[in-house]
Amino acid sequence: MLAESEGGEESLQRDFEALSVSKRLVRNVSKKLRKKDHRHRGELEDEDDARGVSVKCLTLYGRGGGCKVGAYTSEEFGDPVVRRRSSASEEGKLYKTICGAEETNVDCLSYGMKERFWKKNYRKDLELEERNSRMHIFLPDDILEMCLVRLPLTSLMNTRLVCKRWRYLTTTPRFMQMRREGSFQNPWIFLFGAVKDGYCSREVHAFDVSQHQWHKINADILKGRFMFSVASIQDEIYIVGGCSSLPNFGRVDRSSFKTHKGVLVFSPLTKCWHKVASMKYPRSMPILGISEVSSDFLVIQSHQNRHDRRLARSRIGGVSDVYEDPHRLSLRRQHRNAFDENESSLMPNGKSYRHMRQRSQQTNSRGYRRFVLIAVGGLGSWDEPLDSGEIYDSVSNKWSEIQKLPIDFGIVCSGVVCNGMFYVYSETDKLAGYDIERGFWIAIQTSPFPPRVHEYRPKLVSCNGRLFMLSVSWCEGDGQIGQRNKAVRKLWEFDLMYLTWAEVSVHPDAPMDWNATYVADKNLIFGVEMCKIFGQVLDFLTVCQVSDSGMNWKHISRNRVAHKLDASSCMTKTMTVLHL
Repeated sequence: MLAESEGGEESLQRDFEALSVSKRLVRNVSKKLRKKDHRHRGELEDEDDARGVSVKCLTLYGRGGGCKVGAYTSEEFGDPVVRRRSSASEEGKLYKTICGAEETNVDCLSYGMKERFWKKNYRKDLELEERNSRMHIFLPDDILEMCLVRLPLTSLMNTRLVCKRWRYLTTTPRFMQMRREGSFQNPWIFLFGAVKDGYCSREVHAFDVSQHQWHKINADILKGRFMFSVASIQDEIYIVGGCSSLPNFGRVDRSSFKTHKGVLVFSPLTKCWHKVASMKYPRSMPILGISEVSSDFLVIQSHQNRHDRRLARSRIGGVSDVYEDPHRLSLRRQHRNAFDENESSLMPNGKSYRHMRQRSQQTNSRGYRRFVLIAVGGLGSWDEPLDSGEIYDSVSNKWSEIQKLPIDFGIVCSGVVCNGMFYVYSETDKLAGYDIERGFWIAIQTSPFPPRVHEYRPKLVSCNGRLFMLSVSWCEGDGQIGQRNKAVRKLWEFDLMYLTWAEVSVHPDAPMDWNATYVADKNLIFGVEMCKIFGQVLDFLTVCQVSDSGMNWKHISRNRVAHKLDASSCMTKTMTVLHL
């Protein structure tokens, strides 16, 4: 009996040793499977991060079925994505874990289920992406451009926020050219130089004439700058010169200031600012004129001997020969020989000329035409009146000096370009014109000059090839000659053939602003007046429609902007108009 029991114990011990070997094998196999499973889980977690979806609690396979936590949270919060996960877990109930000891850290997916789950859902994602891509291909770019180009500017700026594709389509040079050449643009008035609480407001006020609505545009780049001038061409605005206070930067204080010669460019369509070449001399409140020129235009620079040349005067009555008819080139023919002698010295060398021609052709191919910007007069660094002038070429991006004004011309107070001639008017009631193509001044004498009150500055405007001037004069009383009982602002037209002024209209408002700003665009003349009454600054925006039948004035905005501004805005304001 004892021998039999000893033999049984030996067989039982051998069985236990065999069983221990099998456990060791199982542990090795399970360890390898866990390593492989962890490697797959790391790859899927990377995909989860990229997709924004997690599968750690999708399915807990075994006797209990799906992951109850995921199911409960999905039902509570109504997440459809998690519902799809729970449905996938129900599909995986038939799968059981591979052999191995049961662990406390149990993965929610069995081995091999993750690949099957993601293959199925990846197919669905691809189908959804294909559907979304098909949804975006409804209209070709050409038709979409034709639709977007007809939108007003405010709607066009909102469409750029829809998607990157629409933003790209509405900012291409082709789209800008289509908008400029079409009849889809409306006039916009841009008001600069507002002062608030004693500081430059750093805001540009834009008025949509078609919608009768004001908008504000941030202009931090103009921080601290005031007393500058603006001019517009095509779809850009040029801000020239100005000054800024030194002890109190940002305040409108001329006790100690710095005069600027820099030039900034603002594009309202893209809301972008950039700098161009600076002037040769600093100026504040210069008189600007801007005009398009041909591609082969040559800027005639001023020479020292031409600086000293003044307008020719005849000995009889002190009248220039050009006064008879300056537009028939009588005086220009007399100086033609002298001009031809200096022409060779004024011509640029061959290399620079070819370079300018290439840049001009590239500019024209982009839809932008060549232009020149003229700055005359203004105040210098020591607040002294200037009689010099400069011209800027958009192709060469350079400023060049032009011939000075005559000594006896006086301080320039207004100017405008009309029919290729830059006309300027002085405080001494004198008129002169600068021939942009030929590069010299022509004195123009009219008889008589329009009567005006000298406390109010006259303003020259050009509308449809016609030259106008707005000035304030006294209106005679009813039947009482010589009684000045009312001041009115009158619109005068200058006859370019007979050199005479004629009254054509009267402004509907009483002249309250001595520095009223007027600017013309096509057949419209826009004006802004500001004045302080009873402690409050008021603004009036008017427009005059010019036609052969007559002039029609009307108000388009009242007291919308200036009620929060300082009275000094009446002195620093400046305005321009663009078709956008």
